Amino acid sequence: MPLNYSAAHSSRITKKPLRPPRLKRSATSPFTSFNQRKPIQRSKSKPECSTTQDEEEDFFGERLDDLGVVTTLATDLNLRDVAQIVQYAIGHMFDPLPERGGFSSTRIAEILNFRKSLPATVSVSHVHALSKSPTATEREISELIKAGVLLKVVIPGRGTGGSAVGEGLVLFKDLEDMLKRSDIVDDGLREKFLSHLHIHPTQSSIPPITLLPTELSSLKRAGFLTTTTQAPTSDLLPSTLSSTSIPTISRAPSGSLAAIGGPTALTSAGATPTLRLTNNTTTPPHHLSLPNMGPYLRLLTTARSHLLSLLQKSRFRELPLYLLRERWDGGISDSIDPAARAKRVGRGKFIASDGLLLPARTKKWKGFCGLGFEWVLAESLGAGLVEVFETGSVGMGVRVV
Repeated sequence: MPLNYSAAHSSRITKKPLRPPRLKRSATSPFTSFNQRKPIQRSKSKPECSTTQDEEEDFFGERLDDLGVVTTLATDLNLRDVAQIVQYAIGHMFDPLPERGGFSSTRIAEILNFRKSLPATVSVSHVHALSKSPTATEREISELIKAGVLLKVVIPGRGTGGSAVGEGLVLFKDLEDMLKRSDIVDDGLREKFLSHLHIHPTQSSIPPITLLPTELSSLKRAGFLTTTTQAPTSDLLPSTLSSTSIPTISRAPSGSLAAIGGPTALTSAGATPTLRLTNNTTTPPHHLSLPNMGPYLRLLTTARSHLLSLLQKSRFRELPLYLLRERWDGGISDSIDPAARAKRVGRGKFIASDGLLLPARTKKWKGFCGLGFEWVLAESLGAGLVEVFETGSVGMGVRVV
């Protein structure tokens, strides 16, 4: 039997398998002349940082220790009565302009004029936040109103629930100064208006028969009176707006008017309709107000919302008081971490020569004209939006209720 030997098997020489020929591109292809290359794989060792990373970073991975709720923010022992608290709140509403703030002369004038135009008033919730006993404070407010020292301004339609502003307080002497500075109210009308307030100090509204229509119009244009108008309503609606069908009644809430067939149930059943309007034809009463109350309330509500948003960025919606104050100020404190300051320099933020963010570029000065942190905290605490408590390790803490 012949044995066949080959050098290929003995020397273990292998040949590479033949690959199919590559498809050649047509010379007429428009992409032939383009050079192809793989995309560059960038290193992920340095993640990109957003402009607000240091502001949104949560430094506390667990809840703060709660050693007891702080019911009042009264730190000044000289505040002995409600009148002094009102003066203190009005005088400490804004922080002074910083010397090296990066403000232009136009912006400085805008800030000062806006502060000057606001009314000298404070909410009742703010007074409660700076007092020690709510019951004693309410009793003192009533006594001062009867004595003609304070006036109460009702603020309807601003916020709902705990965010509602409710009522404001103004000193009678401050109201007199505002009337004297008004160009619309003359001397005779001012004396007549003040005499009515002296006679009826507990009334928050003025009947239309008290003053002439022209006098009421002048006080409304000056901002010292306001009215609330309501559209006329009717006890009888067209039958097309309601239906007495069984599916409609079954889906209606129990105890509602729709659960018994709507306002036209009797009419649809064949009863004779009787139209009775509830529109009041008399002139509505005029409520006491203050000039530029709208910008004041807008500033108050937006500032409280911003403070709550700073707390809600935290994991447990709570922060130490010192850290919350730093975030309200925009992180321009001198005690800021040098590493965080270097990050801001690298991101090209508007900074001064010492590496701090200019106050003119922060929301506190751009949107709130330098509104003080303690003032906003007292407003939020009195309205029941936040809660202040003792931690024992990092001072006081603030949490969202």
